Amino acid sequence: MRSGTTPVVHIVDDDEDVRHSLVFLLQSVEIMALTYPTARNFLDEFDPDEPAVVIVDVRMPGLSGFQLQEELARREYPAPVIFCSAHGDIPMSVRALRAGAVDFLEKPYEPQRILEVVQAQLKEAERTFAVHGSRVRVRERLDSLTPREREVLRLVIDGLPSQVIARRLGASVKTIDVHRARIKAKTDSESLGTLVRDILRCHISV
Repeated sequence: MRSGTTPVVHIVDDDEDVRHSLVFLLQSVEIMALTYPTARNFLDEFDPDEPAVVIVDVRMPGLSGFQLQEELARREYPAPVIFCSAHGDIPMSVRALRAGAVDFLEKPYEPQRILEVVQAQLKEAERTFAVHGSRVRVRERLDSLTPREREVLRLVIDGLPSQVIARRLGASVKTIDVHRARIKAKTDSESLGTLVRDILRCHISV
């Protein structure tokens, strides 16, 4: 990962002239950009933990822009995706936006327009990667829990006290309290309350 927190722009386009012109435009306003001639090159080289914005062409050799978008979604990669195409139409743009793209721009680019879009999404990338990082860390903390501990935790999230949880699960209150203590210790939480808050804030299913 690069040092610093400023997001980078990934440009995925098989047209070398487009890649160079976009890099020149972005660097003119001090935005760092990296380029890739194919979607496969990008997938092989990018740092998934580095805050970023992705600008991707629709039609490319090998994986198309839509296939790349699907793969990034499968990997839960949180970078805002901007589609660009010289052959765009309404169905194509609707497909991209419905799948989560933040914008669909037509080539040739209007320089000021693309700068405005990219600069806005760079700010959004800082937020989305921070949220994504929080979700990853919470999930990692939950990975150590046994199925029974997860069951207890789900009932804790529902707001049930140990006595009610014990009746639901056919266990003693003492056993439930042991599970609660283990959950707190395994997840390195200050309290179960803070753990529940983190889970709900990150929209994680236990």
